Amino acid sequence: MQGGIYRHRAGLFHDLFFGLLIALVFGLALAVGGCSHGQGPNVAASSTDDDDVNVRPANYKPDILRAMHAYLNDPTGIRDAGIAEPALKSFGASKRFVVCVRYNAKKSRNEYIGVKEVAAVFVAGRFDRFVETAHDTANDQCAGTTYAAFPELEKLSR
Repeated sequence: MQGGIYRHRAGLFHDLFFGLLIALVFGLALAVGGCSHGQGPNVAASSTDDDDVNVRPANYKPDILRAMHAYLNDPTGIRDAGIAEPALKSFGASKRFVVCVRYNAKKSRNEYIGVKEVAAVFVAGRFDRFVETAHDTANDQCAGTTYAAFPELEKLSR
């Protein structure tokens, strides 16, 4: 203490903490910037990427059957099953092959949920995920779809 004034010296620990904080913020900025690679408005790169992932699914029915087996709580006793041909549709910011599936699955032992539609999304010719369809025609991937009978889905077992 000189002249009655006490000054606390921040010292090495304060400088080290401040330096680590700056490095952490800079590192996070780089990580977030790296995640957005290829997501910008570059249409040419986007269409090239779509060409690689938009392969028409060859074995879409067996893929959907396997996925429905896991997707449904009770895959037995399905009624009114229908399936559409794969179609290239706008999905988010890009295009994907989509196969619409219609079914009426069990809710409980003797009760059914009612007819439901899901869009099976395919990437690079392989099943990726199910998306429940919206019931407004602007966002419904399966609006106006023509279905063929899908008896294989009605024969699923546990």
